[in-house]
Amino acid sequence: MQTSVDYNNGYTMQMQEQQNNDYTIQDDEWDRDLLLDPAWEKQQRKTFTAWCNSHLRKAGTGIENIEEDFRNGLKLMLLLEVISGERLPKPDRGKMRFHKIANVNKALDYITSKGVKLVSIGAEEIVDGNIKMTLGMIWTIILRFAIQDISVEETSAKEGLLLWCQRKTAPYRNVNVQNFHVNWKDGLALCALIHRHRPDLIDYAKLNKDDPLGNLNLAFDVAEKYLDIPKMLDAEDIINSPKPDERAIMTYVSCFYHAFAGAEQAETAANRICTILGVNQENESLMEEYEKLASQLLEWIRRMTPWLENKSPETTMAAMRGKLEDFRDYRRQHKPPKVQEKCQLEINFNTLQTKLRISNRPAFMPSEGRMVSDITSAWTGLEQAEKGYEEWLLSEIRRLERLNHLAEKFQMKATSHQGWSVGKDSVLSQKDYESCSLTEVRALLRKHEAFESDLAAHQDRVEQIAAIAQELNELDYHAASSINERCQGICDQWDQLGTLTQKRRENLERTEKLLETIDQLFLEFSKRSAPFNNWMEGAMEDLQDMFIVHTVDEIQSLISAHDQFKATLPEADCERQAILSIYTEVQKIAQSYGISPNLTNPYSDITPTEIGLKWDKVKKLVPQRNSILQEELARQHTNERLRRQFAAQANIIGPWIQTRMEEIGRSSVDIGGSLEDQMSQLKQFEQVIINYKSNIDKLEGDHQHIQESLVFDNKHTNYTMEHIRVGWEQLLTTIARTINEIETQILTRDAKGISQQQMNEFRQSFTHFDRVLCPFVSLRPGYTLLLDPNGSNKVTFQTFVDFMTRETSDSDTSEQVLASFKILAADKPFILLEELRRELPPEQAEYCISRMPLYNGPDGVPGALDYTAFSTALYGESDL
Repeated sequence: MQTSVDYNNGYTMQMQEQQNNDYTIQDDEWDRDLLLDPAWEKQQRKTFTAWCNSHLRKAGTGIENIEEDFRNGLKLMLLLEVISGERLPKPDRGKMRFHKIANVNKALDYITSKGVKLVSIGAEEIVDGNIKMTLGMIWTIILRFAIQDISVEETSAKEGLLLWCQRKTAPYRNVNVQNFHVNWKDGLALCALIHRHRPDLIDYAKLNKDDPLGNLNLAFDVAEKYLDIPKMLDAEDIINSPKPDERAIMTYVSCFYHAFAGAEQAETAANRICTILGVNQENESLMEEYEKLASQLLEWIRRMTPWLENKSPETTMAAMRGKLEDFRDYRRQHKPPKVQEKCQLEINFNTLQTKLRISNRPAFMPSEGRMVSDITSAWTGLEQAEKGYEEWLLSEIRRLERLNHLAEKFQMKATSHQGWSVGKDSVLSQKDYESCSLTEVRALLRKHEAFESDLAAHQDRVEQIAAIAQELNELDYHAASSINERCQGICDQWDQLGTLTQKRRENLERTEKLLETIDQLFLEFSKRSAPFNNWMEGAMEDLQDMFIVHTVDEIQSLISAHDQFKATLPEADCERQAILSIYTEVQKIAQSYGISPNLTNPYSDITPTEIGLKWDKVKKLVPQRNSILQEELARQHTNERLRRQFAAQANIIGPWIQTRMEEIGRSSVDIGGSLEDQMSQLKQFEQVIINYKSNIDKLEGDHQHIQESLVFDNKHTNYTMEHIRVGWEQLLTTIARTINEIETQILTRDAKGISQQQMNEFRQSFTHFDRVLCPFVSLRPGYTLLLDPNGSNKVTFQTFVDFMTRETSDSDTSEQVLASFKILAADKPFILLEELRRELPPEQAEYCISRMPLYNGPDGVPGALDYTAFSTALYGESDL
């Protein structure tokens, strides 16, 4: 009759069968010589027997002699069923040798099916009671079922168990676990493991390193009494052995690992919560920093915009130049730091959003009015106001310059005209003709005709004065009232002179019939001297006339006109000599007829002396005018040199900026190698750009010289300083954003554990699809919404990387956080303050307590906190 034992050991084990893991090969390929040492064999026999009994007792049985009790294979199969939780094939109950071999083979076949390679171990040797083979087989079972599943950080099996021991005993004095033999001889390592998890069982401070026997026995007794770990070793054997058996020690220590697995699970859960809360706290800090920087930048823009929009005109050039200097200070000193702050704000925002995406947190939404788009809009408004203000400044300076020129010209012509008109009204009002002879009356008439000729010549000057006054009014000259008053006075006087002139002519013509004799020579002198005198006065006005030019061609045009005027001087000199010869002829005639040689011309106030003086003044003004024109020509040449100097640099810097922009654009696609290599190359790009800043500063200096010289146009280049500034700012922003993109990729790669090879494969795949969404999403239906939520039919590389990392890696979720809190709360639907403070570091515990709502369930207790609501709120799935 065959019987079978039915039991439930409570164990479950899940594993993926692997063909090439180290644990599937017997340690050192089961070197038979290792068991020849009697001391080791004794330790293994006792340890392995105790280990087997610790499991077999769950089935209500045990062994006494390890090489005898496993010979028929029945207890061996039972042991495998207990430790694996699986049912083996039904054993043969016969007592013949072949029955025993069949049962042992079933056990060995099961071990082999779990991925374990049995080297040099056969069923016949186990049936024959070969102690070495039996111990080797049990060690293989221990490795597979007790040690292989141990995993600490990224190590497993023996290395994982050793790392676990090192982590747990690190704080303890006189304990340095580097192996599983000599480091355990003094018993302190075992006592440290127990004290680390159950400090109430051992007072570690009272242990003595020089009492290894006492330490070992204490650890064995405590483990057996309180931890349900049977005594598998003899303290005397360990102490007396130069090198205790490694397998025995490992077997015994693995029992401690499994005994404390629950505590490890709680510690892992606490660590997960700490990590998640740390990420949340860091993100909140970044959000607060963004809000602060955004508020400061927007406040600065709000302060600057009204100043730039204030276009109150000034009445003087000095005041306008002061405003221009204030604007230059704003451009050079105040704005550049704000450009950097704006760029850094965008980088911080992108970095924060990337961290939130990586940690499965909701996207950050800044407070109203502080979005990146709001800042960009405000910045655009600032730059538009800045551009309009600069254009207004330059236009206002040109207007004031024109006004000053016109005002000076008006004053000069008005002064000249008023000087000419002084006393004219009184002369025209005289009635001297009533007591004059016919000759004198004729003389008076001819004199009056000469005056009328002079008056007609001055008509153009009066019209010029009125035209200048009108233009000053149209240009809103600040002293227009005084100009209008003086102009009105000149016009009123001019009308009066016209009336008086007409009245005197009528009186003289009425008297002319009484007069018959007149000196033709004086009349001829008067007629010729008056226009010549007027010509000289006009020439003196022209030679002293103010002018304003902006180019070399304009000044050269004035010089050409001046040269033409100089060419007329010989002809004018001939006219002067002819006029003077008339007067000389009068003198000769008067002398020949016995008339006084000091006769006064009755027809004109112009004398040869006056003509001579004015002629001398004209000749003196000609070289002065020539000197002024040459100085202006030199100034215009200087301005032209400034234009060419600026253009030469601008024509180099402008294409250089464009080339760098194109290189940065290509680098995002063409750069190979690791992200660190790409970052290094972009940093080199950035350093080249920073080093080029001196050329921009030099160009700013040349631009300042040009503006100080009031040069407003430049035909030698299409680049303005505004173009260069905008291009430079765009270049700085582009390199910073590109570097931030690489940093974001590095952050994503490190946070998701993406290797460089995977990142390169992502890049190759993204380049292959050429950023067109349709070819990719056709591979997996339903991804369109993930990759292209806006329906733009375009995918950025960062979106593609986020998608691939979600597909290829795992990340923490609200369910994982909820499960971790459930472990800390011992499966309760709520958690208490003391549980949080016991399991979490102080800072993380207080963070949870301050944000976790009270539990409102019917099974709650005072002070109970709702960790479910808190966990879902971390990922934006609910609101606290």
